[in-house]
Amino acid sequence: MIGRRGGSRVGVLALQGDVREHVAVLASLGADVSLVRTPAQLADVDGLVLPGGESSVIDKLARLFDLREPIVARIRDGMPVYGTCAGMIMLADRILDGLPTQLPFGGLDIDVRRNAFGSQVDSFEAELDVPVLGSAPVHATFIRAPAVERVGEGVEVLARAGGRVVAVEQGVLLATAFHPEVDGEVRFHRRFLDRVAGPRP
Repeated sequence: MIGRRGGSRVGVLALQGDVREHVAVLASLGADVSLVRTPAQLADVDGLVLPGGESSVIDKLARLFDLREPIVARIRDGMPVYGTCAGMIMLADRILDGLPTQLPFGGLDIDVRRNAFGSQVDSFEAELDVPVLGSAPVHATFIRAPAVERVGEGVEVLARAGGRVVAVEQGVLLATAFHPEVDGEVRFHRRFLDRVAGPRP
């Protein structure tokens, strides 16, 4: 078993998406990582990563596996969560162009637009300035990426791409529109693990 970081266990929501990549990054940082597919598994973790994938599919599967309400409750109770791409969409309080029946988990006081930068063929890479992570730029991969179109009063904007908000933080909730886990970028995951270990803002 991977050594537990500060006595904490973190989970990766393993319903759909790039689960293995997140597990690999978290494990490389010394985290005790488990896959979350059931309410019992969710109850056993101190923080959760929502991976990239397809937000509408994650929504449907979360309901099918009776995970939606437990996740919403844990977020409301202050569990640290990090969402990438589709995970950002699921953490948003409002999806501007979601499917008629699609519901996010919520928690971040933001409005998000899906596929804000275009379709799969419009995927791109960029170097981002993220001051909270230090002076070195973040190499970011955007794949059918969302963007934040409204930021609530308590939300801190961490990064922009082309003038659009692509990384935000609110308390113990962190979200990026891009995929650090595919680029060998570990600083966002380390920031998430620091929130899990405490002290929390």
